[in-house]
Amino acid sequence: MSAPLRTSDPDPSPSSTHSAPDGAPGEVPAVHAERLRKAYGDFAAVDGISFTVPRGEAFGLLGPNGAGKSTTMRMIAAVSSRTDGQLRVAGMDPQLHGPKIRARLGVVPQQDNLDEELTVRENIIMYGRYFGLPRRHLFAKADELLEFAQLTSRARSRVEDLSGGMKRRLTIARALVNDPDILLLDEPTTGLDPQARHVLWDRLFRLRERGTTLVLTTHHMDEAEQLCSRLIVVDHGQIMAEGSPAGLIRDHSTREVLELRFGTDRNAEQAQQLNDRLRGADVGFDRIEVLPDRLLVYAEHAEAALEALHSSDRRPLTSLVRRSSLEDVFLRLTGRSLID
Repeated sequence: MSAPLRTSDPDPSPSSTHSAPDGAPGEVPAVHAERLRKAYGDFAAVDGISFTVPRGEAFGLLGPNGAGKSTTMRMIAAVSSRTDGQLRVAGMDPQLHGPKIRARLGVVPQQDNLDEELTVRENIIMYGRYFGLPRRHLFAKADELLEFAQLTSRARSRVEDLSGGMKRRLTIARALVNDPDILLLDEPTTGLDPQARHVLWDRLFRLRERGTTLVLTTHHMDEAEQLCSRLIVVDHGQIMAEGSPAGLIRDHSTREVLELRFGTDRNAEQAQQLNDRLRGADVGFDRIEVLPDRLLVYAEHAEAALEALHSSDRRPLTSLVRRSSLEDVFLRLTGRSLID
């Protein structure tokens, strides 16, 4: 049974408009949420978040497991009711126009739910029948989608014989059978090896180039940086920051990071001494984060910071200079890692 709304929330027609960042003036956003909330008893899985996804954007929800990402996706997909706030998908309220919204969505769940007994091609055709699409259309559509997913040679294979990466590509191909306006992807590359992830990213890049709106959740920082033009960083059901990947890194971290390992028992004791040493060095030093296995030194010039440490006869067991990432943004905002 749907949870009652606690706000006055009149339903606009699908042709009503909202303003949207970076979208065409007057264009209905793909997704628009205001103070969106989902509670289970006293626990708020999603706690009053607001965001807008213009059509054609690749939008990401970045955060650790349990942050509220999948719950938000289920509300957008019109399979879970909201407790409070407003939500519009293609201008419609999911709690009033669920079937209409689902007909315009493609959904890639976190766990593949393919029919293992059917062939690859049959999975696409049978899924298309749920949308009432005629078989003659689906025969041609299946061939088109298999080519897109690089699975043409496996069309007659049973799903159980596919690799994990192939199954994921098939799940995405199946989600495109109804030519959706919006594609929802919940942790699209979880469990895949690096090569399979890059092949999948290439397929998603192609969809993005075609103008398909992508809304994805991930706790992989590199995935968010590669795929998303804009994202929100979420933790404990709340938005911690919003912007482009490059903008978030620029606003919340230094240009570079120096990773140091002195040994588990020595990292913490070294942190204060290094902090004092780097404060007086001309390296653009910002701060040091102490993690269980290493120290993270945030500085605009990490190579110069490493040289300053070496000149003071401090020799870490290992050192690594790298560019700042969204992982560093999340650590700065929440005090914990994305993989916690």
